[in-house]
Amino acid sequence: MLIYSIIILGSLGLLYGLGLAFASKKFHVHVDPKIEQINEALPSANCSACAFPGCSAYAEAIVVKGVDINLCAPGGDDAIQQIAGIMGLEATSANKKVAVIHCQSGGKDNTFYRYDYQGIQSCKAAIALSDGPNLCKYGCVYQYDCVRSCKFDAMSVDDNGMIHVDKEKCTGCGACVVACPRDLIELVSDKKRVHILCTSHDKGAESRKSCGNKTACIACTLCVKKCPKDAIYMDNNLAIIDYDKCVNCGICADVCPTSAIFDPLKEVRAQRKAAAAKKKAEAAKKLEAQKE
Repeated sequence: MLIYSIIILGSLGLLYGLGLAFASKKFHVHVDPKIEQINEALPSANCSACAFPGCSAYAEAIVVKGVDINLCAPGGDDAIQQIAGIMGLEATSANKKVAVIHCQSGGKDNTFYRYDYQGIQSCKAAIALSDGPNLCKYGCVYQYDCVRSCKFDAMSVDDNGMIHVDKEKCTGCGACVVACPRDLIELVSDKKRVHILCTSHDKGAESRKSCGNKTACIACTLCVKKCPKDAIYMDNNLAIIDYDKCVNCGICADVCPTSAIFDPLKEVRAQRKAAAAKKKAEAAKKLEAQKE
């Protein structure tokens, strides 16, 4: 009996083995080795900044569907160069995008409160409770979902509770954009430096009253009127920049009465203007003295 059992089990094992071998040959799916090579060239962040579920899906889309090779923000130019070599294509630089927070409120000392929130530390949870604790229903609720969502340590919180984006570390993955329930964060080309840091659609007097640091857009339309490129338009009491038209001239930031528009070079231009005015005044004074 033992011998018969061994023979039967051995025969079944052989039969199943042959069946599996046949199936592997019959149903074998060829996988292009380039997919694995490209997947290894990608940073394995699986952040979906490329609009695909993960790095492997993006790698397959490049090889099979001919998708652009410059969609991986975390990988940057290094990944593009490697993928271009694998695919035999010309490398094209990635248009790096960084997160911009369109709000200057949200900190501990520059937010007006309707009530003291004591719930779960989550922006979504805070908004679910009576539409959030802050007076401005469009502003940051300072529970830092965006900071926790960032895999690259590109967002930090200062002593006042304000959130800051490190443009050098930011990869433009968009995780913070998804995490913010009030849509305050936008991915913008790192070549653009002028931004409207407000999302309030309230009328001027109301938005100014609600903003904790008085930097709300009051819909005065000065920026729209002064922009030489027609790059700013109004949308329900809020000024919006068309980044495709914006040339970073900063005129809008100079004329904004509430500093709702940010331009890092605004102070530099003001200093140069003051210096030029001073020089002109001194020259006029010197000329007047010579006439006497």
